[in-house]
Amino acid sequence: MAAFKAAAELGTVHLETDVHTTSDGVLLVFHDSSLDRVTDSVGKIAELTAAEVAGARIGGVEPVPTFDELVAALPDARLNLDIKDWNSVRPMAEAIERHGIHDRVLVTSFSDRRRRAVLAKLSNRVASSAGSSLTALFVLLGPVLPAPLARRLLAGVDVFQVPVRYGPVQVVTAGFLRRAHRLGRHVHVWTINEPAEMERLLDLGVDGIVSDRLDLLKEVLVRRGQWV
Repeated sequence: MAAFKAAAELGTVHLETDVHTTSDGVLLVFHDSSLDRVTDSVGKIAELTAAEVAGARIGGVEPVPTFDELVAALPDARLNLDIKDWNSVRPMAEAIERHGIHDRVLVTSFSDRRRRAVLAKLSNRVASSAGSSLTALFVLLGPVLPAPLARRLLAGVDVFQVPVRYGPVQVVTAGFLRRAHRLGRHVHVWTINEPAEMERLLDLGVDGIVSDRLDLLKEVLVRRGQWV
């Protein structure tokens, strides 16, 4: 939570996070499937109760926040939510409905099936990012896909959130951006922590940058007159 609050204090309203769910159905804001790597506790979140996770400390200091705590602490934040497992599909949809934050979230997942499963449980439309399969299809076949077919494939998708490259494949190119923009889709690039690369991507025309170093990104955007 300290990291989210620090980002908000710097002035951003867009926060990206992952979610996992405990064995008793509590939605947590956390990247890993287990506590082992970054906390002073161990165990897979899906196999632990919320009470058991509550005793863990990130870096030995910070508790693992619940999704409800994040929404309550930062009521104006817009949240980019990565659904990490099937266990979180129903709790995520229920949380969005419970808080009425359909206009404040973007739902994403590496799994297009998992992403669609969340969307299908919502009473109102939310923004959504393409999963790995759709993104790979668009990267590899985009140059030859007829526009009507591409629009059908991307129904319900508002944005591509991608790395600069995936293995040997250069994902973010001028052509990729041009094709996405022609279809009315935004492109966000992750995870960019070097100012020179931020500058290059902004010059190329990306619509968003995901970064661990918001302080550096803010400096770049202020210098460019693009910080709002």
